[in-house]
Amino acid sequence: MKLNEKLFKALANKTRLEILQWLKDPENEIRVPTCLPIREEIKNYGGVCVGDLVNQSGLAQSTISSYLNMLEEVELVISERHGKWTYYRRNEQAIQELSDLIREEL
Repeated sequence: MKLNEKLFKALANKTRLEILQWLKDPENEIRVPTCLPIREEIKNYGGVCVGDLVNQSGLAQSTISSYLNMLEEVELVISERHGKWTYYRRNEQAIQELSDLIREEL
């Protein structure tokens, strides 16, 4: 991972930061799952569905999808499509690399 403006732009938005926090511990952070219980989503699909993040945020689905696309573009989240649903999880390796990069470069 290298320092780039787009990465820090993605992190400069409060809701995108909250999404990363919610995905860190979704079973405890996401209060009203819409698809399945969070534990089942993670077990069966490897992540949390967009609908859960929309409900959690109170924002429009299009806004959350845009935020998730940006987080995916900078490799902080990974998506997986199952039928009509897309499930998201944090990219822990990329987050660790970002942490290391900040420690070393900044």
